[in-house]
Amino acid sequence: MVRYRGGSFTGTLWRVSDAGVKLAGNALDVSNATTVRVRVNGERVVTDGPFAETREIVGGYYLIDVPDLDAALDWAARCPGARYGTVEVRTVWEPDQS
Repeated sequence: MVRYRGGSFTGTLWRVSDAGVKLAGNALDVSNATTVRVRVNGERVVTDGPFAETREIVGGYYLIDVPDLDAALDWAARCPGARYGTVEVRTVWEPDQS
């Protein structure tokens, strides 16, 4: 049974789930954000926002487990956001275990 059609974000979520590579993923609330900055003296400065200083926003994320960068880029290219925006691919930082 095919649960998705076209290039929707929901369809992408189902595709990564059906392929068994999805670890997590969520849309982010782009209309509600808070920023905290801690000054040298420890004072917290909290700003309600969002106040993006660019035209770009992070609308959501997919956390996937794939064998290499080429596979990650292949999945990123399938994301609808790649057609009209930017999809950023990052690895998960793992501390040095040595």
